Amino acid sequence: MNKIIGIAVIIFTIVSCKQEAKTFVDVSNINVDVKINRFEQQFYIANETNLEKLKNQYPYLFPSQNADSIWFQKINNSEEQLLFKKSQEVFKNFDEEKAQIEDLFKHITYYHPTFKSPKIITLITNLDYENKIMYADSLLFISLDMYLGKKEEVYNDFPEYLSKNYDKSQLTVDIANAISERFLIAGRNRQFIDEMVNEGKKLYLLDCYLPNVSDANKIGYLEDEIEWITLNETQIWTYFVENNLLYSTDSQLSKRFIDNAPFSKFYINIDKESPGRVGVWLGWQIVRSYMNNNNVTLSQLLRTNADEIFKKSKYKPKK
Repeated sequence: MNKIIGIAVIIFTIVSCKQEAKTFVDVSNINVDVKINRFEQQFYIANETNLEKLKNQYPYLFPSQNADSIWFQKINNSEEQLLFKKSQEVFKNFDEEKAQIEDLFKHITYYHPTFKSPKIITLITNLDYENKIMYADSLLFISLDMYLGKKEEVYNDFPEYLSKNYDKSQLTVDIANAISERFLIAGRNRQFIDEMVNEGKKLYLLDCYLPNVSDANKIGYLEDEIEWITLNETQIWTYFVENNLLYSTDSQLSKRFIDNAPFSKFYINIDKESPGRVGVWLGWQIVRSYMNNNNVTLSQLLRTNADEIFKKSKYKPKK
């Protein structure tokens, strides 16, 4: 079994390298301006003397109806101070992250010339896991307390399938995902294959934006989950085909195979061995196959409907 896994990983690595070659572009001559404001470093040491200056600098973070007493309660809250302290330990400086973001913005600009780099503001959101990254054209907010490391004790109350991605290695991926939503064209059909391919488009954007990032990081899998799905891709595809799932409009299929979950739900004995979102993985491979077998641009891919992508993809799972 170990030998089989080893072979599968080697094959997967070769395929991944070929995929990177497909999406590698030269962005060395693209200039982007990455500005990062460490708001949390200013806010959690603020006092009555300098709070007003901070409010004038960041008016969108201080609703006018809130009295100053509310802000001082936050500043002096022991739990928030703990998160602030931990975030400063993990992100002593932001040089490495800034370099990664700069490379990301260069790639986004290459594919979308009208893209303008947003001002980046780091903050603490008291473990607001649903808003780790917030993007609104000219502004991008990063909740540093959601990237402290998957083993950090402040995440003990979160299920492992979520907390495994509360790591600084996922920060740039999450930024790319947030920005990619601006360029995605939502499909109208609700067949399972449409949902799979639409999710595949999202991940193919990450292939283009982050060509040097691993597939595991892009989809949010651990390495053993990548190994499992690589070994079982053929069996998963066979299950979908034999059970007539591809053109089904059953809304439960999204919950079983698309939505973030601890495992996928085949309702057979392999369920708890599987990672969640296996339908997303297959959709990604379909889109990759389509791009490898058709001479189309990224812009054309985004405008092409899922059914056409599937039919022209010539997708065959690796055996």
